[in-house]
Amino acid sequence: MNIEEIVKQVLAEMKGAAPADVAPAVKADPAATAAGEIPKTAHVAVLTALGHFDIKEYPMPEVGDDDILVKVEGCGVCGTDAHEFKRDPFSLIPVALGHEGTGEIVKMGKNVKVDTAGKTVHVGDKVVTCMIFKDDPEITMFDLNKKNVGGADVYGLLPDDDVHLNGWFSDYILIRGGSFGSTFFNVSDLDLDSRILIEPCAVLVHAVERAKTTGILRFNSRVVVQGCGPIGLICIAILKTMGVQNICAVDGEQKRLDFAKKMGAKMTVNFKDHKGIEALAGAVKDAFGGHLADFAFQCTGSPVAHANIYKFIRNGGGLCELGFFINGGDATINPHFDICSKEITIVGSWVYTLRDYVTTFDFLKSAKEIGLPMSELITDKFPLEEINEALKTNLAMTGLKIAIVNK
Repeated sequence: MNIEEIVKQVLAEMKGAAPADVAPAVKADPAATAAGEIPKTAHVAVLTALGHFDIKEYPMPEVGDDDILVKVEGCGVCGTDAHEFKRDPFSLIPVALGHEGTGEIVKMGKNVKVDTAGKTVHVGDKVVTCMIFKDDPEITMFDLNKKNVGGADVYGLLPDDDVHLNGWFSDYILIRGGSFGSTFFNVSDLDLDSRILIEPCAVLVHAVERAKTTGILRFNSRVVVQGCGPIGLICIAILKTMGVQNICAVDGEQKRLDFAKKMGAKMTVNFKDHKGIEALAGAVKDAFGGHLADFAFQCTGSPVAHANIYKFIRNGGGLCELGFFINGGDATINPHFDICSKEITIVGSWVYTLRDYVTTFDFLKSAKEIGLPMSELITDKFPLEEINEALKTNLAMTGLKIAIVNK
């Protein structure tokens, strides 16, 4: 069974046309595009050295029978991009980065009919990409509900090649079909800001789904979320859409704690106001009316924060650790006091599955319906030619989500 067949089987119930309130897609020959729309060259932000992108101009590649050419509208800046910009931990330089991107189909091969969920696609539709299976063909032997993106590739973290249009920090990207193993989704019913947020939101949808497997996270759970950067704030929003009411946010920046309340946190604790872990744990307990948390989400990349969070959790409680997307160093805990004697149930979470991606589309719609200010997460928008400034802004942590938005 090939990847297309497996994906269709797993996501069959999601197959269908766009919702009735969405404007119908442009009807066009899938191999065609409007004359004169596509330039002869594309511009790509290529990380050529530590801390520096160059805007390169490349010939527009041929669009094969299974390929899709997308005009990029925007792409969020991820912490992974910042790590690569600063340290190149994956040894990819030179590389076209950007994996939180979205754009409009401007040309597609004759064999392209539907997206990964079986939804019809046409020229003019808006799309996002998910995982690429080419480096791990055996991933197709696993249930895609359980196998996450680990072991697969993504656009924006691919080695440079003769195509060059491999990342979303560009004005065009080529989604390659056939044996390349790309997955993509038609998200024409979401606005641009929502589409830019799909990838980071999928990370948190996956984390919450992992947390639910413990059987501890419920509607009436007391939940602490440690770290109120974009990841922690999205975590709070997802919990809020699920109906969880007793959420306490922990961070050291008051502006982020204030935003956490807008996203659904009922209480906040600024760790800078408390000296030592015992005082900080006491503040969390006071916030819950004298109780420790039933469940905790650790959303920072700090080993100290990981060591601290056990003190916030009651006996028999649960923990989801999702803050370490790369090796952030070792944490010091006492297994007896922190885990065994308290019988803490711990799950780790890393990226997402295909199904989590599709679930995220509905989460973003639900968040908007109940009035959560998801778009306000995107605090800074830069044009492609200012990408170096965008990455420096991300590293300075003066905003929340930074994005590249094309003119």
